[in-house]
Amino acid sequence: MTDRRETPRPGRRTKPNQTSSHVDPDWSGGERIAKWLARAGIASRRESETLIEEGKVTVNGRKLTSPAFKVTGKESIKVNGKPVKAPESTRLWRYHKPSGLITTTHDPAGRRTIFEELPKHLPRTVTVGRLDLTTEGLLLLTNDGELARTLELPRNAFRRRYRARAHGRVTPDKIEALKDGVTVDGVTYAPIIAELERETGTNNWIKVELTEGKKREVRRALESVGLEVNRLIRTEYGPFELGDLAPGAVEEVPYQTLMETLGPMLPAQPARRKPEQKKHKPDAKKGLNRRR
Repeated sequence: MTDRRETPRPGRRTKPNQTSSHVDPDWSGGERIAKWLARAGIASRRESETLIEEGKVTVNGRKLTSPAFKVTGKESIKVNGKPVKAPESTRLWRYHKPSGLITTTHDPAGRRTIFEELPKHLPRTVTVGRLDLTTEGLLLLTNDGELARTLELPRNAFRRRYRARAHGRVTPDKIEALKDGVTVDGVTYAPIIAELERETGTNNWIKVELTEGKKREVRRALESVGLEVNRLIRTEYGPFELGDLAPGAVEEVPYQTLMETLGPMLPAQPARRKPEQKKHKPDAKKGLNRRR
């Protein structure tokens, strides 16, 4: 079928060409929609793929069925009927997660989530990994799902450090068993470096270092050698430290620091003005439980 072309009527002025906001995707030079959504901070790449499979993503009014669909960013892209802004410059925040909050956007059981406690001025963010309900300490937040994926990938082996308070006797044999790697309920954990920090009555404070992020890994690994964890604090994730950040506080990592610490691992950046950096202190009136 040939394109229909309309001949202007005599005496009628021809309108200049107008560029439509609905541009067909450029399959040759575009970017996979799941990756684009991740960079826009909507969700992780895997979660974005799920949104597409559930029919919640449209491009130029057309519901997508494949995460392999490519876009250039010039299209009208919506998730759950809401327009999605183009990805901005990558940003990263350190957050001191208190005990008693979960790291999901919504909890069917009605428990408080970290996103209900974060300051309102923060843009849409995703977490780098997760911390259990009762686990405290450093949780990284980013507006770039691709950066989150980079920091989470096992092959990149970013070091996680914790302080664990555990009931039970720490012995050289137990330390060695963790170093060799343990298997719990069919799940094999990579070697864990553990060191006795100090004894406090029947409890012990143990420094723990690992490069994986499997579910409840520290608790399960220590319990497998007879050490029952009753408090867990993450102090480091890769080059980023908890430091003296107060429980509930959020602080942005300067972009220059990201460049110096992550370098080529940073996703390609759009040419945009650098956002203003803000530091957030927790609101004492919210009454979050702070365990000492």
